[in-house]
Amino acid sequence: MSLKLRFIAGLAVSLSLLGLGGCGYNDFQAKDEQVKAAWSEVTNQYQRRSDLIPNVVASVKGEAGFEQETLTKVIEARSKATSIQATPELINNPEAFKKFQAAQGELTGALSRLMVVSENYPNLKANQGFQDLRVQLEGTENRITVARNRFIKSVEEYNVLARSFPTNLTAKMFSYEVKQTFTVANEAAISTAPTVSFDKTPAASK
Repeated sequence: MSLKLRFIAGLAVSLSLLGLGGCGYNDFQAKDEQVKAAWSEVTNQYQRRSDLIPNVVASVKGEAGFEQETLTKVIEARSKATSIQATPELINNPEAFKKFQAAQGELTGALSRLMVVSENYPNLKANQGFQDLRVQLEGTENRITVARNRFIKSVEEYNVLARSFPTNLTAKMFSYEVKQTFTVANEAAISTAPTVSFDKTPAASK
């Protein structure tokens, strides 16, 4: 190849790289990695919660007369939640992401009910091992909230890039699809993920 052709080829490559940078390609790369990192933290915290549940269940099983239905719902909800593989690809699949969110929400609700019911059992309230697990669960729920909010923010920034002109053209060219994120029941709850209630006030008798 002659020197002139090499120069032209090099110039073409340089212009192409500049074009990619100008149309947001590099931004997509960065935002996509941020979303993946945020999602990884969300799944890590959900896994941490899941790992704590068997010990919680074991502690509650030792309490005579504990509501079996409540315990069963926690076990079933955990099984359902862990059956869904939280891969990075999940956030590109609306239906799968919806199922994942629903399963985790169901587990949150079941755990909340378990903790409320446990207040009616003095032996559990006096059990230091069980109380330590409560504290660990509370801390994990707080971490889940923080991780979810970071994920929501990362996806929001990515999706704005994917929908805005002219970077939306780059998104189409390189198949950068809009990603799924967590939804909330109302505007007031938009910055707060569902949390387990650890209120230690005894539940009112029915």
